This record gives sequence, C-alpha cells and structure tokens, in this order.
Amino acid sequence: MTTPSNKKPGDPHFETAAVRIQTERSPQREHSTPLYLTSSFVFEDAEQARAMFADEIPGSIYTRFSNPSIDEFVAKIAALEGAEDGVAFASGMAAVFAGFAAYLSKGDHVVSSRAVFGSTHQILTRILSRFGVEHSYVDLRDLDQWRSAVRKNTKMLYLETPSNPGLEIADLEALGKLAEEKGLLLNVDNCFATPYLQRPVKFGAHLVMHSATKFIDGQGRAIGGVIVGNANIISDLRFFARHTGPSLSPFNAWIFSKSLETLALRMDRHCENAMAVAQHLERTAGVERVMYPFLSSHPDHLLAKKQMSAGGGIVSFVVQGGLERARRLIDCVEMLSHTANLGDSRTIITHPASTTHSKLTEDERSAVGILPGLLRISVGLEHSFDIIRVLDEAVQKSGE
Repeated sequence: MTTPSNKKPGDPHFETAAVRIQTERSPQREHSTPLYLTSSFVFEDAEQARAMFADEIPGSIYTRFSNPSIDEFVAKIAALEGAEDGVAFASGMAAVFAGFAAYLSKGDHVVSSRAVFGSTHQILTRILSRFGVEHSYVDLRDLDQWRSAVRKNTKMLYLETPSNPGLEIADLEALGKLAEEKGLLLNVDNCFATPYLQRPVKFGAHLVMHSATKFIDGQGRAIGGVIVGNANIISDLRFFARHTGPSLSPFNAWIFSKSLETLALRMDRHCENAMAVAQHLERTAGVERVMYPFLSSHPDHLLAKKQMSAGGGIVSFVVQGGLERARRLIDCVEMLSHTANLGDSRTIITHPASTTHSKLTEDERSAVGILPGLLRISVGLEHSFDIIRVLDEAVQKSGE
C-alpha cells in the first residue's frame, strides 16, 4: 500500500520508522525498548538539576513532565505524521481538550465541523463556553460555510476527517490554505485514518490529534491520546500539559509504542476487510445506505482517494426500519462485539444515536446524518467471510 508521506530520499519508509525508532536504551543494551515505571529521576549533581529545570539541557525530571517510555511513543507518532514534536495525554479526550485549552482564551472563537464526536461537542458547547470561548458549527464538506464563519476573533479551525460516524471527508488542502490565509490554527483529529493512511500536516494542519485508544493500540487494552505538530506550536501545548497534569502513563505509552510496530500490517487488513464488508452491504436487502470513503458511491470518493491511501477500518450503514430494526440487529448479531470502542482487532458494532452521540439532540444528530437506523462497524482482523456471514444473518433476522 502506498502511504501518504513527506518522505525525502534516504528517509526510512513508514513501516521501518514504526519499528526502528528508539529513543532510549539502558546500559543493559536491551533489544526491546524497556519500560520506565518511575515517578521521578535522580540527578548527577545540583548543577544538572538546576540546568534541567531551567530547560538548558535535556533530560527526564518527573514523569508528569517527561519519561523515556512516553518520549519514544511521541517521537514515533511525530515522525510517522511528518511532524516535529508532540505531547501525549491520559486519554483521547484529554488531548482534544488540551488542543483547545492550550491555545484559546476568553473572547476567542473556534470554527468547528458540526460532525464531531459527542464528547468533543460537549467540550465546545458546555465547557469552553463557561470560559468565554465561542464556537460556530459548519458543515464539514461546505468550504463556503468554513470561510463565512471566520470572524475577527477566530483562532482555530477544528475537524475530524473521516468524520465519526458519518465518514464524511474534509478537503484538508483547502482548509489548510484558509488557515494560512487567515492566520488560524488548523487542528485535525486523524484518529480514524491514522498516520498510515493520511497525514494532515502535508496539507497544512498545525495540530494533529489521535485517540491512541483506537487503531494506534489496536487491541482494546489501553487508553491514551497524543497531539503532534511543529515544535514552536507544540511548546504552548507542552506548557499546558506540564502544569495541568493530564499525563499519559509510561505503561500505556510503552504499549502504544510497541503497537505502532504493527500498525501498517493491521491497517492493511482493516482496510481490506472494511472494503469487502462495505461492498457486500451495498448489495444486501434491508440496507438503505452504506458509508465508506473508498466506495465509488461515496460523495467524497475522489477527495478521499486524493488524501488517503485506503478507506480505513470503519463502515457505517443505515438499515430499513429505523431504530427498532437497528436495535434488533444488534441484539441478534453473533460474534461481533457490542461496545462503544473502535479500532480493535475484533469487529465492533455500535448504535451511535443511543450511545456515543446520545447527548446530542435529535436535530443535532440529524444535521450530521446520525439517523435512528444508523449502525457503525469497526471492522476487525477476523476473516472477512466470517464478518460478512454474521452481518448477513443479523440483517435477515432483524427484518423478520
């Protein structure tokens, strides 16, 4: 698979960088990166302590500030995204909040895609608003709305692409140009695509966010988040994180760093399976609509192929019969996991309207295409035939 990249001659390929980047090796000369489970680090002398606290020399002081296990994970993500630096967080939502709070002040304004994760919606509407930060929602795909929504006090453009769960695609190049023209920060949630399939920095993004809980981990084991970008921009984020404390645990960072070594292999399989599932669902009686970026029927198909190397591991579809049939389908489906997570090695089925996006009003859900009969499938690493078989059976049983 060809990966979007800023690769220069002599730079390692994605797969090589994911495996070989190692920032720390102890005197034991271990082959696998060690796990640094310590809250603090000792100094050689008083002068070294002073110099480290003054940021005159590098080094680990306290795990809330930095830790070799965390540093390696961040270094890998930054390299894979084509960024310079980054900060890791205790969860994806901690990263989302920090990506706003580190850069916005009272009186500032954010233009955000209307199609954002439910908890991100709550941050924008109920948390940041308490501190005087305003926002405007726009349709992800409507560039005129993005431009018209920019005000004198606008500081940031925020979006997810592909969106959750509608899988709409934003024109990153156009938004990057708008951000440059207006002097705005472009903040992109790249969780669904991962750096293997899409690199927003290439199109002008200043901040790229991941919930590492999802495809980065890939096995549903650990929670974490990360933001990467240019070093001069990340410095404000690091200041915020250092003094507010939403730090990632070294153990989770070690898990994520090791998981990145297999990200390319896993995403190839996720994408292959997802395409097979999406194509089959389009031919299935009882299914009204299928959303998958690399289907020719997807309205953003050509744009998706321009900025992504494959369609990702998420498929959404709408069943005939609305809410009741969607619930029946979930209750009778076999093998698939019914949980609100995604990006796992195991295929997951979710009803967004009653779970991940339930705190949105019915009108807010309708505006971003979250219909009562919409189901989201995080397609796993099982054999595609088995995933399709159990979905077929569930669609048929739910319609009886």
